[in-house]
Amino acid sequence: MRKVTVFNSLGNRYEEFVPLKEGKVSIYVCGPTVYNDPHIGNMRPVIVFDAWRRLFMGLGYDVTFVSNYTDVDDKIINRAKELGIKESELTESVIAEFRRLVDEVGALQPDFTPRPTVYMGQMIDYIGELVKDEKAYVADNGDVYFSVGNIPDYGCLSGNTPESLTAGARIEVNDGKRSPLDFALWKKTSEGIKWNTPWSEGRPGWHTECCVMIHSIFKDQDGKIDIHGGGFDLKFPHHENEIAQAEAHDGHKLARYWLHNGFINIDNEKMSKSLGNVLLAKDIIAKFGGMPLRLMMLNTHYRAPLAFTDDTINEAIKSYNRIEMAMKQAGVKLQTLGVRLEDLDKKPSEAFLEAMCNDLNTPNAITEVYSQIKELNSCLRVREIDIRALSEIFASISGELEMLGIRTHVPSLSPEDFALLNAYNQAKADKDFAKSDALRGQLIEKGIL
Repeated sequence: MRKVTVFNSLGNRYEEFVPLKEGKVSIYVCGPTVYNDPHIGNMRPVIVFDAWRRLFMGLGYDVTFVSNYTDVDDKIINRAKELGIKESELTESVIAEFRRLVDEVGALQPDFTPRPTVYMGQMIDYIGELVKDEKAYVADNGDVYFSVGNIPDYGCLSGNTPESLTAGARIEVNDGKRSPLDFALWKKTSEGIKWNTPWSEGRPGWHTECCVMIHSIFKDQDGKIDIHGGGFDLKFPHHENEIAQAEAHDGHKLARYWLHNGFINIDNEKMSKSLGNVLLAKDIIAKFGGMPLRLMMLNTHYRAPLAFTDDTINEAIKSYNRIEMAMKQAGVKLQTLGVRLEDLDKKPSEAFLEAMCNDLNTPNAITEVYSQIKELNSCLRVREIDIRALSEIFASISGELEMLGIRTHVPSLSPEDFALLNAYNQAKADKDFAKSDALRGQLIEKGIL
């Protein structure tokens, strides 16, 4: 397999990717809490980790990709109350919309989309085992807390050591805790959906949900995976607390590589509800299109902050249209020259693969695509077209766009389409402008011109 370099947040260093199992890659990405319409911030990890997935698939790995839906949460309870509907009605509708948006931005649906409500039995057992091993304890009020003091290297991912956290008073003290740093594995509640346990009637803590679902799905790997991904904001406390639980329960750090994408800034300000600048994904996609949004996001390195402005999205629209027009023209021309597009070897260029394998450097990879688009257009402009050269560059770009997840609409010509094209070309040669204009209109309507 080709060498792939990743920036591992666990250690803050570049490392060569070495899978737990030869030829296989296991990826888990933290998904949304399904209580409201997804915003464009939710789409960045979808696009980023879909690109990672496509890269490994393109290199020949067998990839298992998992991303969850958090369907148990206070936000869900409160939102369902506001709407006067059941929590399950709310979560199902949001999940359906999220899946639609995943398709719109060109991402593959995950192999598994676990939900806490489905894995509740495993979560209760998991927490019970931590309590039994004295890695967690039951408070007087029925809550269950993880004992952070049992983890000597707590803070290994985020750099937030117990000493710095305590000194900074960044964790609110709760009378039920033995330490202000301990976090909830189980919460007693009288509201919303809840389950009976030996400790209380309630629901699990957020940090435990992902841990248990990974542990359950990847049992054959002792609950350890190759890559755990998510937004930078999840590094602490969510991912840090996942690592702590996995260390206590299984003796490992849950994942070999921890990858995090950066924030989105709206007109140079961080997107947040408090600033009132949250952009809903459905609105942005309806206005600008899923492919331009994807291209805009991939034009910035996944670990860097991403600027969403009128300029960046409009530039992405122009770039996408330029790519699609060139690929459509070349695809149609090749078919008229007798080339079967499905038989072409869609092998990305070395420069493209080098960029992608260097910690998913999509900006450099896209620059290579733009360079090849120029070559493609040059091949189309000459009087005597070199079929081999045109085929090779078209195939190479096709493979690159597939790895990036950028869809273009290249029509597959039917016998009727060929007949229409021939009639159009003949009308032009005969200078029958009325007929050629009519035929051109039909070809445009069919997406051929």
